[in-house]
Amino acid sequence: MRAWRSQRGISQEELAGRAGLHRTYVSDIERGARNVSLESIEKLARALDISVASLFSNGHAPAAEKSWMAASGSSDGLVDILFVEDNPDDVQLTLHALKAANISNRIHVVRDGAEALDFLFGTGNYARREAPPRPQVILLDLQLPRVDGLQVLRRIKADPRTRSIPVVVLTASQHDRDITASKRLGAEAYIVKPVDFQNLSEVTPQLSLQWALLKPAGVSA
Repeated sequence: MRAWRSQRGISQEELAGRAGLHRTYVSDIERGARNVSLESIEKLARALDISVASLFSNGHAPAAEKSWMAASGSSDGLVDILFVEDNPDDVQLTLHALKAANISNRIHVVRDGAEALDFLFGTGNYARREAPPRPQVILLDLQLPRVDGLQVLRRIKADPRTRSIPVVVLTASQHDRDITASKRLGAEAYIVKPVDFQNLSEVTPQLSLQWALLKPAGVSA
């Protein structure tokens, strides 16, 4: 955020005024001393005249995702959460919300249904791995390119290798008719987007996911 503010040539006080936030709050965010709400994120992005995704990625979403993956220790190929989402803003909001909550679970992001299936079954670009990873949980958007979310869910629950992995369906509305179809196909839960730590925590009792919490700075073991 500091980089975007400097690029725009505005002070913390001016940014706070534009966003309708207190200057101390903005200062704390820039220092990493405060967890920021999704509402405040949207206000700051509007005040800077950029998208929410750009606020966290400096205009380069894939790099931001790689940074989060490296920070969460996923370079060994092991994954706690497979996140299947094609909307870059939703990806960035989710990753930031988890990071802001000090969650360090390893996350792998794929952008369409075909890539999700390749990742799970070790095909396509993932065919070179000795054994496909088995994530603790799959966050699955339904509106996906190439292979839609319901087809992905059907494949996951029909195959004995992946049937036991809990799937949380991501939807734009709790009245979405696809929710009924998802439950019939075996989805364990659903979340109305945007995804954040609070709504993920609400469905956690239904899942096998264990939250990995980063220790706050200055706290000894």
